[in-house]
Amino acid sequence: MHLGIHVIAFTVPDGTPGIAPELARVGQAAEAAGVTHLSVMDHYFQMEQLMPATDPMLEGYATLGFLAAHTSTTRLGLLVTGVTYRHPGLLAKIVATVDVLSGGRAELGIGAAWYEREHKGLGVAYPPVAERFERLEETLRICKQMWDPEDTGPFEGEHYRLAETLCSPLPIGKPPILIGGGGEKKTLRLVARYADACNLFTTSVADVAHKLDVLRRHCDEVGRDYDTIQKTISVNDRPTDVGAFVKEMAEYHALGVDTAIVMPPGDAPAAWVDTLGAPIATRLADL
Repeated sequence: MHLGIHVIAFTVPDGTPGIAPELARVGQAAEAAGVTHLSVMDHYFQMEQLMPATDPMLEGYATLGFLAAHTSTTRLGLLVTGVTYRHPGLLAKIVATVDVLSGGRAELGIGAAWYEREHKGLGVAYPPVAERFERLEETLRICKQMWDPEDTGPFEGEHYRLAETLCSPLPIGKPPILIGGGGEKKTLRLVARYADACNLFTTSVADVAHKLDVLRRHCDEVGRDYDTIQKTISVNDRPTDVGAFVKEMAEYHALGVDTAIVMPPGDAPAAWVDTLGAPIATRLADL
């Protein structure tokens, strides 16, 4: 089983000038620990459900570009891009750029978006949920077409129309697509049809088992091999005991989950990766 590190806060003791040095240290610590996936959030404001909205929040893809220069092996992505934040043609171009500059390590994590306050705050359109899912499906199709060297032609959808899907340079390798969320009727159906990976929350072992059963049914319906989809989970509570955490993750691993993603504290993420992330990664690798 693999370990992913997801940075959700940037409240370092040195304030704004200390964010970049700390992120560089996180990248170095993650690679030294054997972390396979390194991600940050894609939000304009900090999530008010967790911390004050006024807390520091970085633009996601600029942050990945910075991390690309401070890492060499771990995969890089956002967990997850809100479909409303960027036009899909631009999104495909941005992810391709991160992939090229990182030597082929970019991933596209994406979801239907949900944080209404930040949309209204910065004047970004926030369509109803049904339309956001329609836009999500079109965006997935556009990204796949943008990264196809054999198809630079137009795209005609209900919400997006592109005269040319030209992306030069192409990604070094087609970035894996991860769809976040466990919605059984829409989200997991999109995973079955378009994604290389899914991301679920650790609500309970029984709940994740149920979600994966739903995903398997969607795969059967669309003729997709369920085993070709990577299963990842976002851990709700930050681990404090290595042994207890690995024991808990073993139950998810038995379901077919191969990556557990944890969130270090915002004030000292690199030190946390050094002290707890490293032994956790070593123990998970033995599962």
